[in-house]
Amino acid sequence: MVTTLPYGSWPSPLTADLLATGGTRLGSPRLVCREVWWTEGIATEGGCQAIVRTAGPVALPTAEGAEGPPASSVPADRVTVLPAPFNARSRVHEYGGSSWSVVPAPGPDGQGPLVVFVNFADQRAYALREGEQPRPLTPVGPEVGSAHGPSLRWADPTVVTLADGTAEVWWVCEDHAGLVGRTAGDDGPSADVTPHTLADGAPHIERSIVAVPLDGSAAGDPAALRRITPASRFVAHPRLSPDGTHLAWISWEHPQMPWDGTELHVAPLLDGSAGEGEIIAGGTDVSVLQPEWLDDERLLFLSDVTGWWNPWTWSSADGARQVLEREEEFAGPMWALGTTWYQVLDADRALVQHGRAATSLSVLRISTGELAPLDCPLTEVGGMQRREDGLLVLAGASPTAFGAIHLAELRLDDATAQSSPSAASTGGAPAAGRDPSAAPTLSPLTLLRSSRDDAPDPDLLPEAESIEVPLSDGGVVHAIVHRPRQEGLAGREGELPPFIAQVHGGPTAHVPPVLSLPVAYYTSRGLGVVVVNYGGSSGYGRAYRDRLKGQWGVVDVADTVAVMEHLVDEGIADGDRLAIEGGSAGGWTTLACLTRTDAFAAGVSSFGVAELEQFRLDTHDFESRYIDGLVGPYPERRDLYVERAPLSHVDELEVPVLLLQGDEDRIVPPSQSEAFRDALAAKGIPHAYLLFEGEQHGFRKAETIVAAIEASLSFYGQVLGFSPVDVPVLALERS
Repeated sequence: MVTTLPYGSWPSPLTADLLATGGTRLGSPRLVCREVWWTEGIATEGGCQAIVRTAGPVALPTAEGAEGPPASSVPADRVTVLPAPFNARSRVHEYGGSSWSVVPAPGPDGQGPLVVFVNFADQRAYALREGEQPRPLTPVGPEVGSAHGPSLRWADPTVVTLADGTAEVWWVCEDHAGLVGRTAGDDGPSADVTPHTLADGAPHIERSIVAVPLDGSAAGDPAALRRITPASRFVAHPRLSPDGTHLAWISWEHPQMPWDGTELHVAPLLDGSAGEGEIIAGGTDVSVLQPEWLDDERLLFLSDVTGWWNPWTWSSADGARQVLEREEEFAGPMWALGTTWYQVLDADRALVQHGRAATSLSVLRISTGELAPLDCPLTEVGGMQRREDGLLVLAGASPTAFGAIHLAELRLDDATAQSSPSAASTGGAPAAGRDPSAAPTLSPLTLLRSSRDDAPDPDLLPEAESIEVPLSDGGVVHAIVHRPRQEGLAGREGELPPFIAQVHGGPTAHVPPVLSLPVAYYTSRGLGVVVVNYGGSSGYGRAYRDRLKGQWGVVDVADTVAVMEHLVDEGIADGDRLAIEGGSAGGWTTLACLTRTDAFAAGVSSFGVAELEQFRLDTHDFESRYIDGLVGPYPERRDLYVERAPLSHVDELEVPVLLLQGDEDRIVPPSQSEAFRDALAAKGIPHAYLLFEGEQHGFRKAETIVAAIEASLSFYGQVLGFSPVDVPVLALERS
């Protein structure tokens, strides 16, 4: 029996508390000493990121010749290696990235492996063996005003083995105060530090690859830190050749972002540091990512020089060569340091992610460019690693499954399915006994850890429909439609549902077609949601990304409105009850749509950008020149900075707005939301402003998530004309 109720007023067991406390943020898994390790973000502990592992070795999930579903050999329990109050989270670039690694060698008394991590509170690198207290490895970075926190920060620890067999850990170091490179005679690490500044008064920040001694000698002496690469504005992906003689890494400078243009360096390693090298790929308008050594002479890397991030190889003898040309992305925008998109399996094969928006897995044969697809149900993969016996651990999600860590067996086309030194010595040629015609196979996935132990009834979950909306210039906008859905409930006859446009942040990012509980929170209550991957989004090639060049606040707005008009024209959405929401750059698009068009009846901006002139001065270094490409150089195009800003057009705004903000946000500071709030009050427009204590860029605390979700639903109910069930009423102000 079907019950009819007004759209938006359907009762739903998917509560804000469930969204805030029932899920776990899972970090990319790694294989360590026959165990699987990963990170878990715990909302009920203030968003603290813990390092956990399986309680014992993990075997292949299927037995030879077994029938039926895969049998799990996963220990049932998990062990927390790094518990609170320590928090494995980096502030390099403010977005951080990889924050921990493991030196596999056991301790002197048979103890477990050595864990290295960066702690969020003080941004120092630490080391510990399980059961011991962490000990600092790096000096205190004195707080400086321009850094809004510790002046020395660390990310993406990489364990390397030097030519003499010595194991070291190399980090991406962000230095706001010139500590790295100090000599023993300089002032100690706790001395007052005056940061370097540029001619225009902007802080001068250096980043480089730095070796940190594992004995803790640098904890009190910055002179013990050894700089591996020359200082650049930005560096990433340090990779030492297998024979320990050469180093590859990427760098870029302002005003480029890593998806705009990077340079791939190769240099000899001399006396523990990079000697004079050469730039072998990339430039200011070519993005090169993730170099990995295939053997002592050859590199594999990803480049978008042809318009799509595709795999290439390089050697000193043959130069750069494209492995295959395919109109699909084998990489994405590197917002977080340490992000990887493939794994080298041997000298001629790599496990790769590729696709358009959705992700597929394949094994790439590098000598021929042949892709062997794997049968994998995931449409988004967040990290993967294969062990020599064929065990594959991977994190990902799909339209019908929440994010999770899975196990599978990846069999290659040889019986042993192992990476071996002989592969490198034969230059990638198939070893004797291999069947070159046999295709790699992937066993069914076995669940190791889900982001949700309380997955809701499938009858409450939406069905995703990917669409392409045609544009007048012949192009298209990509979007994903989620119609209202709860089994047994329907809207009243003749009524069309309200629809919420969700616009992602970045803006160089995209939302893949995966199951989302925040979306289901709305759709299970009778609200439609459409996720708009507007021009400028990743996942569709460089030309689609470049549609936003110089057009931020124009193309994203026009594309979002085009999608909503399409839903109205198709009879899917009620044209009088359209809303929009987004965070960060998505907040900018939200506010721009509200002030520059009459398409929407309401909008929710989470830590959104409201104006550009002050923003470029207040935001963090990583994105401080991002706007040069999105709008234009400053001050030459100051006119555009003023004209595009939503704050400049509040006089054209007639609809209510909800503003959500963290008080510790360094990327989009509270001043942005507060300036827009003041403009709304001056005009008498109904609005609410919620400032959350202790939150940064993106909400992590359970109580904040609950308050933000319930406030949004109450706000939409008041403006769009429905009565939400069991949600506190949000007070709207006019002054």
